[in-house]
Amino acid sequence: MRVTLVATYELGRQPFGLASPAAWLREAGIQVTTVDLSREPFHPDAFDRDLVAFHLPMHTATRLAVPVMRRVRAIYPTVRLCAYGLYAPLNAALLRELGVEHVLGGEFEQALLEVALGGGGREDDGSPDDRLPRLRFRVPARGGLPPLERYASLQMPSGGRRVVGYTEASRGCKHLCRHCPVVPVYQGRFRVIPREVVLADVRAQVEAGAEHITFGDPDFFNGVGHAVALVEAFAREFPGVSYDVTIKVEHLRRHDDRLKVLRDTGCLFVVSAVESIDELVLTRLDKGHTREDFEQVAARCREIGLTLVPTFIPFTPWTTLADYHELLHTIDALGLVEQVAPIQLALRLLVTQGSRLLDLDADTLGVALGPFDAHRLVFPWVHPDPRVDRLQETVAALVGRRLTATRSELFDELLALAAAQAGALAPVRQVAARDRTSVPYLNEPWYC
Repeated sequence: MRVTLVATYELGRQPFGLASPAAWLREAGIQVTTVDLSREPFHPDAFDRDLVAFHLPMHTATRLAVPVMRRVRAIYPTVRLCAYGLYAPLNAALLRELGVEHVLGGEFEQALLEVALGGGGREDDGSPDDRLPRLRFRVPARGGLPPLERYASLQMPSGGRRVVGYTEASRGCKHLCRHCPVVPVYQGRFRVIPREVVLADVRAQVEAGAEHITFGDPDFFNGVGHAVALVEAFAREFPGVSYDVTIKVEHLRRHDDRLKVLRDTGCLFVVSAVESIDELVLTRLDKGHTREDFEQVAARCREIGLTLVPTFIPFTPWTTLADYHELLHTIDALGLVEQVAPIQLALRLLVTQGSRLLDLDADTLGVALGPFDAHRLVFPWVHPDPRVDRLQETVAALVGRRLTATRSELFDELLALAAAQAGALAPVRQVAARDRTSVPYLNEPWYC
C-alpha cells in the first residue's frame, strides 16, 4: 500500500496535518510520501499511488487544493482521493464532485488509516454527530517533509531570526463562535494531546534546529491545567527555546493569573482573535468578550511584558466607515500598531458552508447571501453601503502592494484613508511609531 499525503498551505508552518497521520500509517507498514506544495513543486510521480489524501485545515488551503485534485485525477484517473481536516466536511459536496471518495473531518488519523487499508473509514458529510473519536495519539513523523529552515521564521527585536517549529497540544474548541470553521466539525468539543506526545514532537523539532515553537491549538487555554503543566515542562526541558500560543480574549481575562506563567516559561507573544471592537459585531459573532475585555487584556499584557498579537475581521455586513476608522484609532491608542499584521486590517467576513452565521435570519445578518460560490468556497454577500466594499478593496490592494513598508508606515496610510472615508479630521497618531522589530513576529502573516 502506497499513500501520498498532501498539504497546500498551512500558514508557513511545517504541516502537523501530514506528520501526525504519517506516523499512524508508517506504524502500520504503509509506504508514505508527504508533499507540501507550499514549499516544493508538483512532481507527478509522487501522486502515482494507491491513495492520495489532501489535508484541508483552512479556507486558503482548500481553494489551492481544488486545482491540484483536478490535475491528479486527470493524470491518474483510477487513483483513490481522500480529503481530511476542518474544511473537508464543510465542502463535502464539492469534493465528491471532484472525485474525492473519502471525506474525513476532525480527529482523522484512525479513519485515514482505515481508508488506506481498504476500509471505508469514518465518513463525514458535514452533519454534526457524536462520532468524534478519542484517539491514542502518536508522535508525529516528520521525516520526508522539507526542513524547518524552509518555513516561516521568527524575526526577533535584536534583528536576528529563529527557526520555528509547530505542534499542537489540543484540537477542537469548547466555544461556538459563529464564524469559526472549528465549530461545525467539533460542535463545542475538544481533545487533549498527551503531554508526553507533545514534548516528544517538540524534542524532535528542537533536535532538527527549532529555536521557537508555535502551539497551533485553536485556544491554548481550553484546557488551562494541561496547558500550564505543558509549558512548565517545556521550559524545564528546552531552556532558551521560545514559543507562541493562541488564546481567546475571554480566557486571557478569566485566567489572568496564568499570564505570568506564559511569560516566564518563554512565551514571546499570544495571538488572540479579537475580531472587532464593536459590541454589535461581537454579539453577532458570539465571541464571548466585549471591547472593554479586549482593552483590559491589552493593558494587562503590556503591564507584565507579554506581547499581545490581536487579529481582526474588520469588514463585516455590520461595519460602517466610521467603525473602521474607530478600529484603527483604537489600535493606535492601545499601542498595538506593531503587533497587528497589515493583512488583519483588510480581511472580510467569510460565510462558509456549515457556518453558524447561516443560522441568523436575514434581518440580523443584514445582507442577502448569494448562492454558494464553488470557486471562492463562500456564500457571497454585498455590503448595503457600497462605500464599505470599495474601502475594503482599496485596503486589500494597498496592503498587497506595500509588502516592504514598515507596519507603522502602512498603518499611517490606512488611518489617513479611513479618516477621509469616514469624514473625520486628519488623523494624528496618539502613540509614537516604533520600529517593526521592537516586537517579535513570524514572517508569514496570519491568513486563513
